[in-house]
Amino acid sequence: MDTRYNTNYPSVDYLRAKARKKIPGFAFDYLDGACNEEINLDKNTSELREVELLPYYLSGNKVPDMKTELFGHVYDAPFGIAPVGLQGLVWPGATEILAKAAFEQNIPFCLSTVTTSSIEKVAELTEGRAWFQLYHPQEDDLRDKILKRAADNCPVLVLLSDVPAFGYRSKEIKNGLSMPPRMTLHNVMQIMGRPHWAIKTLLHGTPKFETLLPYIPKGMNMHHLGLFMNKTFNGKLNLDKVASLRDKWKGKLVIKGIVTEEDTEKVVKLGLDGIIVSNHGGRQLDAAESSVHSLQRVLAYKDKIKVMIDSGLRSGPDVARAMASGAEFTFMGRSFMYGVGALGASGGTHTINILKNQLRQVMVQLGCESTRDFPNFIVK
Repeated sequence: MDTRYNTNYPSVDYLRAKARKKIPGFAFDYLDGACNEEINLDKNTSELREVELLPYYLSGNKVPDMKTELFGHVYDAPFGIAPVGLQGLVWPGATEILAKAAFEQNIPFCLSTVTTSSIEKVAELTEGRAWFQLYHPQEDDLRDKILKRAADNCPVLVLLSDVPAFGYRSKEIKNGLSMPPRMTLHNVMQIMGRPHWAIKTLLHGTPKFETLLPYIPKGMNMHHLGLFMNKTFNGKLNLDKVASLRDKWKGKLVIKGIVTEEDTEKVVKLGLDGIIVSNHGGRQLDAAESSVHSLQRVLAYKDKIKVMIDSGLRSGPDVARAMASGAEFTFMGRSFMYGVGALGASGGTHTINILKNQLRQVMVQLGCESTRDFPNFIVK
């Protein structure tokens, strides 16, 4: 295991607090916030932490093994880095930092369609092991062009299902991070108060939707870019679109955002390989239930499809709680972005080490030898 570890920031909460001081307020609000009143954002974590685990102290001296098989690859831990849009807004080069750290530490990294590095660049950094999350475009021709690039570089395609409408995020609207974005005097003052971020961003260049650059008409001003993005990527899905993707994609196909038995049964029948139970980190539907509650709805299909989870996980104990609740793998987005926002180039590796150390301690405490065994330690 990589032993690089910054003892000044021994948890994701410490990283979050440091990131808040290091990046402009509008960038932190974009990362940290959710939609409407942000109720579901809090529920995701608080209701997950209601899950209790039961230790067996006389079970012998078992050495925990965090290695977890998923889609034919054995990862070193049962968690991965979830896709996050506009990562370069939070910290310049954040996508590349996290992709490289994930590859070195042998955990999955998933690239968003709308983040700030290209499929090809991330594939190079991960030797073709990164996953790709697709915002389904309106036009099949554009979909097929993106799929071709992903198929040449990524073993797993994640289809995003929970963005039929863009979330109503008041903080982003107030800060001018709606489409088209606007730079207010308040935002300029925030940037001036974060000179390290400003210099790094100046040297790195303005964040761009790197994967989408070949498809964006040249010479667009920000207003027309906003209109183009809203028209081109509305994210609306139906069964025909999912079935078409299953026919076209020869690798592993996962759908993210499914939370009902009915939808799960439909994608099982279409032959998908996995689902990620998720509510988009509370960023889409504030009135939704927490992800750990939705997980219980679809566990009956675990023998037919891989069932994974994200939204609300912030620590190694949270990973243990989710796995004990029935998830076969877990993903986190904000946690890793806090790490990069706080520590820059070392933030990805440090955050992975935090989570591995925390999870190993929980497994030793429980007497849990394998990640497959977590459901045996839940208080029922």
